[in-house]
Amino acid sequence: MPNFSTPLSGLQAQSAAIEIVGNNLANLNTTGFKASTASFRDVIAATLGAGTSVNQIGLGVQAPISTRQFQQGSIQLTGGSFNAAIQGDGFFVVRDSVGRQLYTRAGNFKIDADGNLLTESGESVQGWSTTTGGNLIATGNVSSIQIPLNGTTKPLPTANFSVDLNLNAAAVVASPDATFSTPVQVVDSLGATHVLTATFTKTGANAWSYDITIPGADLTTGTVGTPSSVKSGTLAFNSSGVLTTPAPPPPATNGVVVVPVTGFKNGAANLSMNWNLYDPNLSPRISQYSQASSASVTAQDGQVAADLLHISLSDGGNIVATFTGGRQSIVAKIALASIPNPDSLAGAGDNNFEATSSTAEPTIGTSDSGGRGKILSGSLESSTVDIAKEFTNLIVYQRGYQANSRVITTLDELSQDTINIKR
Repeated sequence: MPNFSTPLSGLQAQSAAIEIVGNNLANLNTTGFKASTASFRDVIAATLGAGTSVNQIGLGVQAPISTRQFQQGSIQLTGGSFNAAIQGDGFFVVRDSVGRQLYTRAGNFKIDADGNLLTESGESVQGWSTTTGGNLIATGNVSSIQIPLNGTTKPLPTANFSVDLNLNAAAVVASPDATFSTPVQVVDSLGATHVLTATFTKTGANAWSYDITIPGADLTTGTVGTPSSVKSGTLAFNSSGVLTTPAPPPPATNGVVVVPVTGFKNGAANLSMNWNLYDPNLSPRISQYSQASSASVTAQDGQVAADLLHISLSDGGNIVATFTGGRQSIVAKIALASIPNPDSLAGAGDNNFEATSSTAEPTIGTSDSGGRGKILSGSLESSTVDIAKEFTNLIVYQRGYQANSRVITTLDELSQDTINIKR
């Protein structure tokens, strides 16, 4: 009698393959979706004969395996403040409500009322957040990212300042050109600003003195209207106008003048600031050439207290907070997981995947490191479904279904002929 199970397995396999195509097409516009392919496998029922006359009779086809293809999807610019796409390998790490660690390529994130960074379906995005001391250490275990949504950042008192300037080598001692002053604004521990004035006076050939003052009204020991001197000293240049005294580093104390300010009237802590006379390349910041004395750049590292204005995601996965006054600070960093065999992951719904027993141990780190791709802000990765390819597959599987149904029809006719033999 004919074996109907063989073409029946073909019908079932082609039907399952069509379901795979249908699922792909249903997710044509799903962010970060990875299309699957159907892998067919035959079934051998028995082996007849021996030696050179071996005859293998098949018993149809097994249910196809759905294999997800982790190819790079196209990157679409969205401009969303918390949209992110991965260019290259890797997955965002998320954690669901029951604590499962999941992985996703969908970077359409959002922030809830408590400042938690979440996926569209509510999973917590994993990474590193700033510590209570304001430091961000993007190593070690990851945790759910929580972003401060309001509040005021504490001020940072000035610890270092510098002035890039030229002193007029042609100035005549005791003439108006022999004196030059430039202001430097610094910040105290309460976030208040104070203006120091550095005054340079030529005392001889290639020799200048300096005196740094602060308004007397700023100090408990000062007099209103009278500047209070906080530091004085001398500068010396060689015949080429290059600063020689103080000497450049090393040692570390060379090229640095400590400027102390004590007894602030507003109750701020005393300041002990480093005036850096040389840049990181050990080039002098002060020169003496025959042109008018002038300052080109002043810089200091103090910061006043500031209110939060805006939070956004930048390239590399940094969550950046912008404060009043233009101050910016990285408050968190999104983690990426590298998985050597991503095809072993199982779909967990909501654009997420979970590890299986066949999944290699994921290594979690930062963007663009250790083989992980780069996080691009303001972008999303599109679905990898190719509509032309899926429609072609749909036609092929439909024809396969029709062919197997025709085999069943033929077998049915043969069965009827066999039954009718006795008639």
